[in-house]
Amino acid sequence: MKLLFTIDTLDYDEKKEIIIRPSVRGIIIKNNKLAMVHSLKYDYYKFPGGGMEKGENQIQTLIRETKEEAGLIIKPDTIKEYGMVKRKDKTLNGGLFLQDNYYYLCEIEDERKKQNLDDYEKDEEFTLEFVSPEVVIETNERYINYNQTNIKNKNMIYREKEICKLLIKEKRLGSSEIVK
Repeated sequence: MKLLFTIDTLDYDEKKEIIIRPSVRGIIIKNNKLAMVHSLKYDYYKFPGGGMEKGENQIQTLIRETKEEAGLIIKPDTIKEYGMVKRKDKTLNGGLFLQDNYYYLCEIEDERKKQNLDDYEKDEEFTLEFVSPEVVIETNERYINYNQTNIKNKNMIYREKEICKLLIKEKRLGSSEIVK
């Protein structure tokens, strides 16, 4: 899969712990809007998806995580590779957190299921929304600029903002004014 970009904070100690956590994310475009998971508690957006479990391949993770987080059912025959983002930053103990984030373009069934959120996702009040990429960019930029906590979240939120910019640049989505 093609490398889109790398996020490297250069603030970790590779001699300490190394945590490797690959993840898979779905880019779902419907009516020129993106299916995004909105954290109502912290007000940021992320693409549906999450970490790979032992024994899963990327496609299985994509389908499972999208259904759990967003209640969306992916049509397997529509899945196409988009690209990968490498992330390297500091763990809580100062070690190295490595994450390859695999993004796939895909389509969904009309039917929606109930979300099956884990505890932290419930705490953050994850909600499915279809929004323009500009709304994602503006919201995530505001979070990055004004929230001085949780550096890991900042890197994830930055990543999602940059993917939206790429989608606009590649004309996969039209640019539209932000409507509030």
